[in-house]
Amino acid sequence: MKAVVTGGAGFIGSNLVEELANRGTEVVILDD
Repeated sequence: MKAVVTGGAGFIGSNLVEELANRGTEVVILDD
């Protein structure tokens, strides 16, 4: 599975990215 997370550097986004990665998801983060 692949996912794009906008705002991945923030508190909620970083926790979401970590959980997705732990589940084996390929994650792309978009943030400014």
